[in-house]
Amino acid sequence: MTAQATPETTTPATRPHMPSVHTRALITWLAIFPLVSLGMLLLGPVMEPWHPVLRALLLTALVVPAAVYVVVPRLMAGHGALSRKAVERSARRAARKSA
Repeated sequence: MTAQATPETTTPATRPHMPSVHTRALITWLAIFPLVSLGMLLLGPVMEPWHPVLRALLLTALVVPAAVYVVVPRLMAGHGALSRKAVERSARRAARKSA
């Protein structure tokens, strides 16, 4: 079982930073692109005779909530976990160098 970091035990040097706008954009794209591709593959044959605006309306009505409420939060959590590990490794290296 791992100990949870609390604000009292986490120093600013070991606290991960908010991802940059570029990282958030990449994470959002990584969520949206597969959902749009999957939606087009599954719904494309059904929606082929529809007007393109109606196709886009239905596809975005399905993709945006799935991305916002499910996929992006999970990708952000994964990015946060990787960032925390990187910050912890960096702090351990710095502690070893100063010791």
